[in-house]
Amino acid sequence: MKSWLRIFSFVHALMALLFACAALMLIVVAARMGWDAFIAGLDAQAAQGIIEAVGLLAAAVVALQIAQTITEEEVVRDAHISAPTRVRRFLSRFLVVVVVALVIEGLVATFKGVHEDPVQLLYAASILVAASALLASWGIFIGFNRHAEALEPEAMAEAKREDKKLQ
Repeated sequence: MKSWLRIFSFVHALMALLFACAALMLIVVAARMGWDAFIAGLDAQAAQGIIEAVGLLAAAVVALQIAQTITEEEVVRDAHISAPTRVRRFLSRFLVVVVVALVIEGLVATFKGVHEDPVQLLYAASILVAASALLASWGIFIGFNRHAEALEPEAMAEAKREDKKLQ
């Protein structure tokens, strides 16, 4: 069984590396888009290019955060998500980045819709509504999860001890 767990840790490390590489590629593309927009002239079209670059940077943050979360939770801590505390911590780390990225993408889509095609505002609104629903659902989940965590205080203590592995 331990060999299987090592294989899973290796696969998780590989996935984290691929997410980090994807984040770096998105950063390079965003920097190139932003630079091209900047040297083309400081006008409305340049602003739109820079706003799109910000959207790519938001996606890069998500990819990088996923890489970090996978590395810390599955490789360094070698944690196996089963206790309510672990589930909440893992999902919270992931969802905070996803919600922020969705909101940024919604704002980018709003700017695009206002300046290019007002029909796209429906798309932007749906992204923002989805981000709001995700945030509300996450809050409800945390509320329910706190009750489950109260039943297992030793799981929280163990998770805090494992945090020392990251320091």
